[in-house]
Amino acid sequence: MASRPFRAGEPRRAKLRAQPIKTTVLVIGGTGRTGARVVQQLADAGVNVRAIVRSRAKVSQAIAESPRVTLIEADLLSLSDDVLRDAVTGCDAIISCLGHVMSVRGVLGPPFDLVTRAVRRLCDAVEVLKPETPVKVVVMTSVSVNHPDLPEPARSSTQRALLWVLRGLVPPARDNQAVADFLSARIGSAHAYVQWVVVRPDTLLAGDVSGYTPHEKLVSSLFAPEQSRMANVAHFMCSLVTDAALWETWRGKCPVVVDRKG
Repeated sequence: MASRPFRAGEPRRAKLRAQPIKTTVLVIGGTGRTGARVVQQLADAGVNVRAIVRSRAKVSQAIAESPRVTLIEADLLSLSDDVLRDAVTGCDAIISCLGHVMSVRGVLGPPFDLVTRAVRRLCDAVEVLKPETPVKVVVMTSVSVNHPDLPEPARSSTQRALLWVLRGLVPPARDNQAVADFLSARIGSAHAYVQWVVVRPDTLLAGDVSGYTPHEKLVSSLFAPEQSRMANVAHFMCSLVTDAALWETWRGKCPVVVDRKG
């Protein structure tokens, strides 16, 4: 049974509908605040999850004990091509919640292109495998990312200048834009083995799943941000890979996910 995006008026703890066991999703960044929610929501919905994690110690007990979750303890960038292909083999989708550690070393130190390198390696692995059905790749970035193919009229000249400076000085900001540019330029809209969506949340907050709305373009200024519950962002990403109609709506796009006010 296919899942569907959360609708206003449903219970706050709404879950994805149960999925057929054959569905398998590879998750990277699954120990982060949003990534852990992705893994848990998929597992609760009956989806088989493979999660590449740098440390099992950072995985919650509920996830570690879930029969739906297989943990692969490794540094993704250090994995050999063969091992990485084994991890990707049989996966219907890949979800990346990978991000730079929020510390001085994590933000300003190497690897400066962590997300872009990881996603590129995963796409390369899929291309070698040549699956019969294209693998869905969902990457979480942020609203600091410009859509590679569409103008962002909501950006003022001041905001554009600020982002230009940030990307020059702060590697994670540059990395987030680079991964979106890579998917648009390298994968495009007609790739035989990979399809993609870049999800752009605004200010991330805790809380249960609630009403939220994906927008094709930016809906706020950098100086007056909206809010995006991590549970809502996770729910949208999980819905993308389990709901064929929703996927077709957003394939090759960069939706901005924000909470519904009120």
